[in-house]
Amino acid sequence: MKVIQQDTPVAYAYPGHLLGKEEVRVHARVSGSILEKYFDGGDYVYAGQPLYKLDSRQYETAIISAQAELSKAESNLRNAQEELGRYETLWKDRAVSEQTLTNKRADVEGYMATVAAERAAVRKAQENLDDTIVYAPMSGRVSVDDVAVGTYATAGSTNLVTIGTMDPINIQFSVSETEYLNLLAEAMETGADIDRDNTPLPKVKITLSNGREYPFEGTIIAADRALSTNTGSLTIEATIANPQGILLPGMFVQVHMVGVKTDNAILVPQRAVQQLLDEAFVLVVGENGKSISKNVKVGEKVGSYYIIEKGLSPTDVVIVEGLTTLRAGQDIDVTMVTPEEMGFSTTESTEITDKS
Repeated sequence: MKVIQQDTPVAYAYPGHLLGKEEVRVHARVSGSILEKYFDGGDYVYAGQPLYKLDSRQYETAIISAQAELSKAESNLRNAQEELGRYETLWKDRAVSEQTLTNKRADVEGYMATVAAERAAVRKAQENLDDTIVYAPMSGRVSVDDVAVGTYATAGSTNLVTIGTMDPINIQFSVSETEYLNLLAEAMETGADIDRDNTPLPKVKITLSNGREYPFEGTIIAADRALSTNTGSLTIEATIANPQGILLPGMFVQVHMVGVKTDNAILVPQRAVQQLLDEAFVLVVGENGKSISKNVKVGEKVGSYYIIEKGLSPTDVVIVEGLTTLRAGQDIDVTMVTPEEMGFSTTESTEITDKS
């Protein structure tokens, strides 16, 4: 069979892991013991849904105290205003000095400031009381490591529960510098304007740890700003639909980048490639009708083929039958076959088994 040379889509594979698209750690805004919990670990909650109730007694007392201080300040202000009115009448009759009147006006302004401060204290006390109910800041699924009733929660530090969204879910993986440059080169060949950040990026598919391919395609959404100095790789982030919640944050997956092609790739059937220790070779038909062994560098799998990166020319005829008994240098009777006859495909393989 003659080798195939054509532009060939390839699916590069990378190890990756799943991340929640959005994750929020919920903290209380005030401190207190947890009296009630309104959900179970693993539940789906909605934004604004109550999650916890904290002990509110000290905050109820605080608001009563603040309201009392406000009433006292308002009473003092009324008295000062009435006294100022009397002193203004006396000043018109020249019965008091202008300095005395100025002092009374200053007293009124001071009491007005006190009233404003006490009103702010009442608002703050009411906010603290309201914050004894902890609400979900977003919709999502809650973690199972939530704190229990009776736990003392410290404002801003105790992690009560984590809420995360899982549809869609994010995938994080890394590509080499060479692969990154190849992707950019292919994008520019399509006419994309790299400077305008509208480069068409390949889609991704994932294989789960049990070997099953996930049915949805993902989309690349972000790339790190620089290569890792330790590994020389670039971190990529993609997003993929997860309507049934099968995918969970922390899962490890195999990421396949699709829509990438190798120009003028030389393809040979996988069955034609043989291994000897750490070397790969292919038997081809020589000009004298004898079999010749050629060492090759094998690239990606494409359906029932390998991409051969080095070692073969487009005019070579590879041997695909009788390989179990054939050796280099033997005379051979050549019968040309087509990929269709053998069941070879660049997608799914339906090849005929070699029964030699």
